[in-house]
Amino acid sequence: MKLAVVTPGGVDESGTERVIPAFLWLIERLARRHDVHVFALSQEPRPRDWTLLGATVHNVGTVGARWLRFQRLFAREHRVAPFDLVHALFGGSALHAIAIAAWYRLPVLTHLTGGELVGLPEIGYGAQLRRRGRLQTRLIAAGSTRITVGTTHMRRLAESFGIDSDLVPLGVALDAWPPCAPRVRDGMRPARLLHVADLRPVKDQPMLLAATAMLRARGIPFELHIAGFDTTNGAIARSAGARAVDDVVHWHGLLARAPLRRLMEESDLLVHTSRHEAGPIAVLEAALAGVPTVGTDVGHVNEWAPDAAVAVPVGDARALAEAIASLLVDEPRRLTMARAAQRRAVAIDADYTALSFERLYAVLLEKRGRAARVR
Repeated sequence: MKLAVVTPGGVDESGTERVIPAFLWLIERLARRHDVHVFALSQEPRPRDWTLLGATVHNVGTVGARWLRFQRLFAREHRVAPFDLVHALFGGSALHAIAIAAWYRLPVLTHLTGGELVGLPEIGYGAQLRRRGRLQTRLIAAGSTRITVGTTHMRRLAESFGIDSDLVPLGVALDAWPPCAPRVRDGMRPARLLHVADLRPVKDQPMLLAATAMLRARGIPFELHIAGFDTTNGAIARSAGARAVDDVVHWHGLLARAPLRRLMEESDLLVHTSRHEAGPIAVLEAALAGVPTVGTDVGHVNEWAPDAAVAVPVGDARALAEAIASLLVDEPRRLTMARAAQRRAVAIDADYTALSFERLYAVLLEKRGRAARVR
């Protein structure tokens, strides 16, 4: 099968910088059995091609007439050998995918992975805040042959818009991020709390800092480790909330995979405070590293609670502090939750993701009277 995968980016030639690991794991697995061409709309300013994990990446580039260049690149590859299907990752790339698929009469599958279905005016986040975003969502729903989402939380959001969707989690590659048995916490040292997310309003680090200040006021010994790219230019680290707990907070910035894995394995809890999530992958990675999650009631935390995660209301720092404190004094429960989370993460690994998408590809092609071809 010849597949056209359309994405804004996340597929840098390095395979390590400016990448979205879940996208790479999926592309790698699809490329083992299919001819995969990735059209990256905004990876680099200037257009060029490269090979990545068995797939060919066509960077469309942001300079000049991007839509026209995308059409020409697609047409060139379609002449070499016709594409069978177009797969859009991110709603932001779906309109390009839908338009080109309509022109060539191809099925298009769209995976919603961001804020396509929400509008959070207090932080200016989500496609539903503006007329253009709302129109784009309607066009994506109307133009996609099939729509997929990664969590039951996102599926309910899609249903609220009258959008029928299939559930396909973006899983972790177990060969790159193998499961590690949960370990017993050393009660003689401070608890190690971990937060993995870009520093940006939708991730709500102020809630995280407020909750840890409450833990400190209760006399609970802990360290908070924060890993993620800072989009605020240091504003969160300089905030009053951060200064209140600055002696126990460690800011790691954006970490490479190996140091992030070590940090996870050394942690006792992952604390996730997002106002909205389509996933996130950090919850799955923590689970595979033997670490359970306490977090806001979105994404995987929503669907795993109460057995494999602890969910608290969005924005409720006091509830978050209480949930963390409760789990830290109940080691049997923490370990049971960690094992349950790991079982779930293993069950929806990257191989499961790729096979799930391939089954949907076959269904779409069968409806078109065509059989899926494996190279």
